[in-house]
Amino acid sequence: MSRPEFSCEVRVQYLAEQSQPPDGPFAFAYTVTIRNSGDVGAQLVARQWLITDADGRTEEVRGLAVVGHQPLLAPGESFEYTSWTRIATSHGSMRGTYFCMTEDAHAFEAPVPEFQLVFPGLLH
Repeated sequence: MSRPEFSCEVRVQYLAEQSQPPDGPFAFAYTVTIRNSGDVGAQLVARQWLITDADGRTEEVRGLAVVGHQPLLAPGESFEYTSWTRIATSHGSMRGTYFCMTEDAHAFEAPVPEFQLVFPGLLH
């Protein structure tokens, strides 16, 4: 039986030129690597992000594709993209879900584990 599975890794970078410390907003780039770790080809169709700042405000972002792409990944293939977000506070977090479809039209979700958005000035 075929098993669809995407695994996700995220790297975060603070964007000083897009930020306005100390009062905010604070901007961060995030680079996601999505790997098809299953044994069947599958396509990333849509995404949902939950972006939470230090005051507990959460913004939900939903949409088709990632940066204009709906990559179709064979087993073992990966796709990497960079996007960005802005939050009102000097730290926060993001987590998400990719909505995917196997080549034989079975839907599945690929979670993106929570990752931190932290202004470097907070790290002492």
